[in-house]
Amino acid sequence: MPLRDPRLPNDNISPAYEKPNHLLRSPEDNLTLWQFMSVSWISPLICVGATRQLHEADVWQLSFEFQHRILHEKFRELGGTVVRRLLLANGLDLVILLSLGALEVLSNFAGPILLQQLLRAMEDVHAPRSRAVTFAIISLFVRLVACQSSVFSLWYSRRSYERSRGEMITMLYEKTLARKIIGESVLSNMPKSSGDEDGHTRLETDALTKPTGSSRAAYEAVRRNDVYEVAQRFWEFQSIIRVPLNLVLSIILVWKLIGWPCLFGVVTVIIAQSVNVLITRILLQYERERRRVTDGKLKKVTQYVAAIRHLRWYGWQDFWQVQIMQARQQELRLFVVTGLWRNTINVANYLASGLFPVAAFYAYTALAGQPLRIDVAFPALQLFAMLENSLRAVPNIITVLLNANIAVGRIEEFMNEPDKDDAFPKSDRRRRSRLMLQDASFVWPGTSHYVLRNISLDFPVGLTVICGKVAAGKTALLQALLGELERRGGDVILPNDVVGYCAQTPWLQSMSIRDNIVFISPYEEARYRQVLEACALTQDLATFKHGDLSNIGENGIGLSGGQKARVALARAIYSRAKILFLDDPLSALDHQTAETIVSKCFCGSLTEGRSTVLVTHRTALVRDVAQQVIEVSEGCARVVDKETLPTSDSSKPTLSGLADEPKQDEKDAIDEAAVPEKFMDDEKRVHGGVKAAVYWEYIKAGKLRWWAVLIFALALHRLIGLGETWFLKKWGEAYDRPVEQAVASGFFEDLPSPEVNIRPWLFGFASLAIIQAAFFFLALCIMIVIIYSAGRQMFRDVMDKVSHATFRFYDVTPVGRLMNRLTSDIGTVDGNISQQFQNVAFLAITWISSIVVIASVTPVFLVFSFALTASFIMIFLKFLPTSQSLRRLEMVSLSPLMSNFQALLDGLTTVRAFRAQSSFQNRIITVTDAFQQMDHFYWSLQAWLMYRFDALSASSTFLLTLLALYTGVSPGLTAFVLVAASGFVDSTHALCKQYGQLQMDFVSVERVVELLHLEQEPRGSIDPPARWPSYNGDIVFDNATIRYAPHLDPSLTNISFRIPAGSTTALLGRTGSGKSTLALSLLAIMKPESGRILIDNIDISNVNTQALRQRVTFLAQEPVLFPGSMRQNLDPLNEHADDACDTVLQRLGSTYNWTLDTEIEAGGKNLSQGQRQLVGLARAILRRSAIVILDEATASIDTETAMQIQAILREELKESTVITIAHRLEAVKDADFFVKLDEGRVVAAGAA
Repeated sequence: MPLRDPRLPNDNISPAYEKPNHLLRSPEDNLTLWQFMSVSWISPLICVGATRQLHEADVWQLSFEFQHRILHEKFRELGGTVVRRLLLANGLDLVILLSLGALEVLSNFAGPILLQQLLRAMEDVHAPRSRAVTFAIISLFVRLVACQSSVFSLWYSRRSYERSRGEMITMLYEKTLARKIIGESVLSNMPKSSGDEDGHTRLETDALTKPTGSSRAAYEAVRRNDVYEVAQRFWEFQSIIRVPLNLVLSIILVWKLIGWPCLFGVVTVIIAQSVNVLITRILLQYERERRRVTDGKLKKVTQYVAAIRHLRWYGWQDFWQVQIMQARQQELRLFVVTGLWRNTINVANYLASGLFPVAAFYAYTALAGQPLRIDVAFPALQLFAMLENSLRAVPNIITVLLNANIAVGRIEEFMNEPDKDDAFPKSDRRRRSRLMLQDASFVWPGTSHYVLRNISLDFPVGLTVICGKVAAGKTALLQALLGELERRGGDVILPNDVVGYCAQTPWLQSMSIRDNIVFISPYEEARYRQVLEACALTQDLATFKHGDLSNIGENGIGLSGGQKARVALARAIYSRAKILFLDDPLSALDHQTAETIVSKCFCGSLTEGRSTVLVTHRTALVRDVAQQVIEVSEGCARVVDKETLPTSDSSKPTLSGLADEPKQDEKDAIDEAAVPEKFMDDEKRVHGGVKAAVYWEYIKAGKLRWWAVLIFALALHRLIGLGETWFLKKWGEAYDRPVEQAVASGFFEDLPSPEVNIRPWLFGFASLAIIQAAFFFLALCIMIVIIYSAGRQMFRDVMDKVSHATFRFYDVTPVGRLMNRLTSDIGTVDGNISQQFQNVAFLAITWISSIVVIASVTPVFLVFSFALTASFIMIFLKFLPTSQSLRRLEMVSLSPLMSNFQALLDGLTTVRAFRAQSSFQNRIITVTDAFQQMDHFYWSLQAWLMYRFDALSASSTFLLTLLALYTGVSPGLTAFVLVAASGFVDSTHALCKQYGQLQMDFVSVERVVELLHLEQEPRGSIDPPARWPSYNGDIVFDNATIRYAPHLDPSLTNISFRIPAGSTTALLGRTGSGKSTLALSLLAIMKPESGRILIDNIDISNVNTQALRQRVTFLAQEPVLFPGSMRQNLDPLNEHADDACDTVLQRLGSTYNWTLDTEIEAGGKNLSQGQRQLVGLARAILRRSAIVILDEATASIDTETAMQIQAILREELKESTVITIAHRLEAVKDADFFVKLDEGRVVAAGAA
C-alpha cells in the first residue's frame, strides 16, 4: 500500500523487515496493506534497539511524505493566510481523520449496547447460552475495528501534525532570512545634534531584535510555542467530529435507555460547568500572571547563561542566582495558586461525574418509579460517562481553538512584517557596477529618527577608510550600504552581488576554522592558503593540533579575540565578492599583526580590483594605502584629506616589538591537519533504561512523606470506587428479592428493599460519590505539594551546580544545549512528571485491586490474569528499549535545531550580505529532518504498541466474558466482574503505557540530574584577610604552567616574573600568545598544574574564588550588559552610593547625555561597541580594586577618546596595579612595566 505520491522515485526505499539503514528511506514508502495495518514494518528497528543503543545511523531516512525539502517547496507555492496554506497542504489527512473519528465513535457506542444485550441474554433463563456468546463475539469484533481505526488515526494525525509543524518551522526560518531587522532602541539615550531633534540609535545590528513584540524572546515564543500550539490542533483534529458526535449519540442512547430522567443528570453537569466558568475567569487572571512571571524567569535564565562567564569573573553569579530563585519562587507560588483553582475545576467535574448517575437514577427510580435493574444500571453508567465527557469536552475544544487562533494571529503578524528592502532603485540597475550614496538619509527600521542624513559618497575601487568618534554612525553607514536601514530619501547604488562582510563583533559558527572561512564558497587550495597568509593565521593554525580542521565552539569559543577577528576577516577576503565591508577588524590585533594584514591584505592581490570599505580607529596604519578617508560625525559623513590623519608610529621605540613576525617555517604546518578535534563535546546519551537512582532523586526532591500520603489517598479512592460498583450491583439485585426481605449480607444488610424505600440506596450511592471526590481532591492537592517541592529543590540545585561548574564546562557546552535543559527539561519536571507518577501509582492500585476482586469471585481468573499480564509485559519490554533510544536521540537532535536558529539570529546581517540565505535554509531543513526523523519513528513505535495492546485487550475482555458465562455466575455478579475485568485489562494496558511514558518523560529528569553531577570548581580553602589584596602587594608568577584541560597542550609554560604593586603593566604579544590566558589565571579560572601564582604573598590556588573575583577586577574586550537602568549595570550589587556612580558615569559618558536612569537593552544592543566598553570601564573605576586587568578594554574606542580615558584611568586608579592588554600603542605607552609573551612563554619582562 504505497503511501506516497506515485510520481516520486522508487529507489532507495528500505525493504520491509530488513535491517534499518540511514542511507535508505523508511519502508513506509512502499508497504503492503497488512504491513501498514499491523505496523509490522518497524520490527527491524525494534530488533536492533533490543540488542543495543540506537544511533543516528540505525534509523531510516524520513519517507517522502515527511521530508521537509519537499514539504517546504510545496508549501511556499501555496497562497493565502497561514491557516489556508496549512489546510490546503494537509486537507486529505483531515478528511481521513474525520472519517476514522466517526468510525471510532460508533465503535465506542456499540460497547454499552452490546453489554446491555449480553446481560439481558444472561438474565433470560430461557435464552440459550450461545446468544450471550454471540454478543461477546460481536463485542470482540467491534473492539478490533476500533483498535485498527485507532492505529490509522494515530498515523494520519501524526502525519498532519509533523508536516504542519515542519512547514511552519521552515516557513518562519525563511521569513527570518528575509525579514527587516527592526532595532529595539531607546532613542532618548542617544546623543542629539545641536539644534536638531534627530537622535542617533544603536550602531550594532548583527542580531535580530524588535521593539514592538518581536524581540528575540517574543520570536522564540512564536517559533517554539505558537507553532506547536497550532500543529497540536492538527494532531487533535478528530475531536472536532468526535465530541459533537459523541454528544449526540450519547444523548440518544441514554434517552432510549432511561428516558427523560437522564436530563436530571445533565443538569448536574451544566451546574458544574457554570461554576467552572466563574472559576475559569479567576484562573485565567492568575494564569496570565503566571505566564508573565515564567517569561520573566526564562529571560533572566537566558541572560544568565549567556553572561555566566562575565558574572563569575566579577563574582556576581550568586547575586544573579538569588534573583533567578526569587523569580522561580514567584513562578512556583503562582503555580500553586493556579493549581488549586485547576483542582477546584477538576473536583467539580469529578463530583458532577459522580452525581450525574445519582441524579439520573433518582429521577428514574423515585420520580418515574422504574426499577434500577442490572441490565439498565451498568450500561447506563458507561453511557453517562460518555455523555458527561462529551459535555465537558465542548468548552475545552472551544478553549484550545481560541488559543490556537491567538497563536495563528501571532504567526500571521510575524509573517506580515516587512521584508528587507532592495538597497537600490530598479531604475538604477545599469549603474550597479558602482557603489554610491546620493543625498541619502536613513533611519533604523521601525523608527522615525534619522541615524544618517544627506549622505553623498562614492566608493571607488580600492580602500576606503571610515573613521569617527564612538557612536558617530560608522557601523550604521555600512548597514545602510547593506540595505539593512530604511532609506528616507536619496539613492543607494549597490551591485546586486555578494558582499564580503566582517561584522564588528566577529560572528563564527560551531564548525571547523576552514569551514568558517570558506563559508558558502567553493574550496580553492591556493587561494585559501594565500588568504591564511594574508590574515596572519598561518602561525596560529600551526599551534592547533589539527590546524584549520580544528573545530571551534559557538561564536568562536576556543579562539582569542584577535583570532576570531582574523577568521571573520579571512571569510570576507576569501569570498569572490567585488565589495568588502570590514567593520573594525583591526581593533583586536597587535600592532605587528595589524601591519602585516594591512600590507598583505589591503595592498596585495587579494583586494586588487575590489571596493574595500574599512571602519577603523587605527587610521595611522592605513592612511598611506587608502584611496579615500571618510569621517562620520553626528550622522553626517564627509571625505577628508588623508594627509590630516596621524602617521603610523610603529618605528618608535616605545614598547617596540609588540609581537614577532610570523615564523615562515611554520606557515605550511596546517598541511598536517587531519581528523578534526571537536572543541564542543557531543551531547551525552545515557544507555538503557532510566536508572532507579534518577527516580530516587526526584522522589527525594518531592519529600517521602508526601508520596506516602499520596499513595494512601489513591488507595482509599480506589477502594471507595470498588465499593460504589459493588453497591450498584447489590442495588440491582435487590429487586429480585421479596419486598419484605432486606438485603441479607455484607455492609448493606440493614438497607430496605428499593421497592419499599429507595432513598437509603440513593443516599448511600451519593455519599460514596462525594467521599470518592473528596479523596480525589486530596490526591490532587498532594500532587501540587510534590510538584512544588521537587521543582523548587531540583531547580535550585541545578542552578547552583551550573553556577559553580568548571569554566571548561562552559567552553564545551553550547548555549543552546544548556538552555534546552534549563527550559524544556525543567518544564517537563514542572509539568507532567508528577502526574505520570500519580497515574502509575493509581493504575498499580487498580490492577492489584481488580485481581483481588475478580479472583475472589472466579479463582481460576488468577491463572488467566498472570498469563495476560505476562503477555502485556513481554510486548512492552520489546517496545521500551527502542522507544528510549529514539526519545533520547530526539532530545539530542532538538539542541542543534535551537542552536541553528540562535546562530541565524546572531549573524543575520552577515548571512544576508554573503547572499547565503539558501544555504542556511537548506541547513535548517536538514536539521529539522533529523529532529523529526526521531520523533516520527518514536510515534510509529507507539502505533506498533497500541495495535498489539488494544488487540490483546479486546481478546482478553472476550475471554473473561466467556469465563464468566461458563462458570455459572449470576448476571449481577457477571456485570460486576466485567466492570472489574475491564478495569484490570485497561489498567494492565494503561500501566505499561504510562510506565513507558514515565520512562520517556524521565529522560528529561535524567538530563537535569546529569547537571547535578557536574564537575565543580574548587571553592578555595583560604578565606583571605578583609584588606587583601593590599595596594602594596606584588603579583608573582613562579614557574607556572597552565592548561585549559588535561588533554590539551599547555597555554602557558613555565612563566616566571614579578609585577610591582601600584604599577601600570603592559602585557604584550601577538594574538594567541597567551595574554588573555595569563590575565584569567589571576582570577583562578585556570589554576597552575605546576608552579604557583602569588598575589600579595598568598597563593591564589587556595584562596576562596568568590573573594578573589570580587576583589580583582577583570574587564573583557566585550563587556556584558544587562537589561535595566544604567545604575543597575554599573553596580548590580548596589554596593556604591548613587553619587559615586553618577560621578564615574559623568567622567566617562558625559558626551552621550547618560544618566543613572538611562535604559540599557539586553546585551547593550542600543549602544555601540565603543559605548559598551565605556560602561565596562566605568564599572572598573567604580570598583577601584587593588588589581585591575584591562583586556583590550578600549579597542573599539577612537584614538582621541581612548587617550582621554587613559588619563582618567591613571588618575582614578593611581593606587591600583593595572595590567593592560592592548595592541594600540597609545593604550600602553605610559606603562611602568611590561611582560612580553610568545607561544605561551615569557620572552621579555622588565621596566618599560
